[in-house]
Amino acid sequence: MSQATALEAFCAFFNKLDKTYTRNLYQVYTDDVVFTDPLHHIEGREALERYFQGLYENVTECRFEFHDRLRQGTEACVTWTMRLSHPRLARGRPVLVEGCSRLSFSTDDPLRVCRHRDFFDAGAMLYEHLPILGPTVRVLKRRLGK
Repeated sequence: MSQATALEAFCAFFNKLDKTYTRNLYQVYTDDVVFTDPLHHIEGREALERYFQGLYENVTECRFEFHDRLRQGTEACVTWTMRLSHPRLARGRPVLVEGCSRLSFSTDDPLRVCRHRDFFDAGAMLYEHLPILGPTVRVLKRRLGK
């Protein structure tokens, strides 16, 4: 499998991910993977599996549209739009979030990721869609944008 194909396989994996598919993380991550997003820092594939299981427990939909992809050696970046539906966010309606993942593929196993860092606006994904906190966050963002 080529480096570009490995990146495509990684992207395809995320559109299969749900609360039952998390047991297949070994296909795309090394045992010692380090995963970071705006809300969490997780070390190890087993801990990441537990995190994803909890994350996807009540999700009704989570799909990614992948946009730009770049891989150079062991480093890769991919931009995406996530469509997330969760009963506690936006009254269960889909929430769209733009983001970017920076990936480091293992030098020992160039088909699997050893570092994964996601960049996205946590407010756009989560805080703006909570019943009590959401209106306050939206007002603050508007005021700061002026």
